[in-house]
Amino acid sequence: MDGYSVGQLAALAKVTVRTLHHYDGIGLLSPGARTASGYRRYTDADLDRLQQILFYRELGFPLEEIAAILDDPSVTPTEHLRRQHELIGDRIRHLQELAAAVERAMEARRTGMQLTPEEKFEVFGPDYQEGWEDEAEQRWGDTDAWKQSRRRTGGYGKADWQRIKDEMDELNARLVEALTAGVAPDSEQATALAEEHRLHITGHFYDCPPGMHRCLGEMYVADPRFTATYEKLAPGLARWLRDAIVANADRAERA
Repeated sequence: MDGYSVGQLAALAKVTVRTLHHYDGIGLLSPGARTASGYRRYTDADLDRLQQILFYRELGFPLEEIAAILDDPSVTPTEHLRRQHELIGDRIRHLQELAAAVERAMEARRTGMQLTPEEKFEVFGPDYQEGWEDEAEQRWGDTDAWKQSRRRTGGYGKADWQRIKDEMDELNARLVEALTAGVAPDSEQATALAEEHRLHITGHFYDCPPGMHRCLGEMYVADPRFTATYEKLAPGLARWLRDAIVANADRAERA
């Protein structure tokens, strides 16, 4: 028997019989043929029209607008397909942008940084490696300091990180100046700089008491990567800063 019954068309197009009855009721898609016995049947042309309807429905068009589009005599079937191709392309790009935004949000929540990888590169420079974040979480993820840092930095944006980096760059410049001038690391000037360094951490990331700061100072000379960061600023700076931090911590503990 030629054509499709409502049940056959529903199964073929993966829609419900109720949907087809609704489309028929509003004049959007009606069976175009009848059998010798008078039963209504959907034709191949009806199947093509249903495919067009489902395309536009998937793209969010209301049924009234779909009817107007499909019944426009000035638009050929090829032009319909071309238009749908463009609309689907736009939808794909939009979904890709949404997926990228979700990925950025997931990364920001995981790392506590509200920055894209490009922004991290821009703010922290070409030596920055995102792998450091994973390593830091593995080493300190269970500590109160890490959790406190995540809470604080979770709301930081690019401008916040840039301001924090600028503050640290200015402090590092004064550290280099003191080292170059031959200032002793246990002097009042050096320990004051070490205290600024500690307060910078406490103010922006987590509470860093003198004892914890002492441990950080030791890490600056024990971990080659931290050492290299300071040695790029000035040879001997990592050890000088460690000594200044230790001297400052000693003074705090004696007070």
